Amino acid sequence: MKFFVDTAEIDAIAELNALGMVDGVTTNPSLIAKSGRDIMEVTREICDMVSGPVSAEVVALDAETMIKEGRKLTEIAENIAVKVPLTWDGLQACKTLSDEGKMVNVTLCFSANQALLAAKAGATFISPFIGRLDDINIDGLDLIADIREIYDNYGFETEILAASIRTVNHMSECAKIGADVATAPPAVIKSMANHVLTDKGLAGFVKDIEKAGITIL
Repeated sequence: MKFFVDTAEIDAIAELNALGMVDGVTTNPSLIAKSGRDIMEVTREICDMVSGPVSAEVVALDAETMIKEGRKLTEIAENIAVKVPLTWDGLQACKTLSDEGKMVNVTLCFSANQALLAAKAGATFISPFIGRLDDINIDGLDLIADIREIYDNYGFETEILAASIRTVNHMSECAKIGADVATAPPAVIKSMANHVLTDKGLAGFVKDIEKAGITIL
């Protein structure tokens, strides 16, 4: 499963990228706005750092303007994936941009039917928001499984990009189900390394080493 980092924080992306933990980045205007910097400038800097897809989101709601914005965003770098909402206008924009050879990430997906439409429209990525479904007492992981089954049934090439990930359990469950990509905040990805038994074992190891007076350097 590929890891996309869901942030616009340059330092956080660089840290994870140095460890080979970044296969791509997902951003949105809200994330970039928190930095107080220009959207195009930040997006270009991320694209220069990361070789994989960088999702940059349109802000328009109508298809015609989404297409124009998408074309402008793809001028930033070759690895831009235009992020459009899963609306009828968004699907129209997806079809046009995909036909032009541009990567498209269709976001705000909450049903298998929506995911099926996105695949038919040529989406490169479909982004089901599992955390937001969990918020309303619907198991978001079930949606990942449903989309995986449908895409496998018909050989769709659209990649399942599990989004709105809140926990490390979301990450492992998405991997078991077969999500192609999971996008998560840096803190969630880093927390995957944590385990209470690892901490306990390391504490015991350090105690034994100190008692024995062992040194290497």
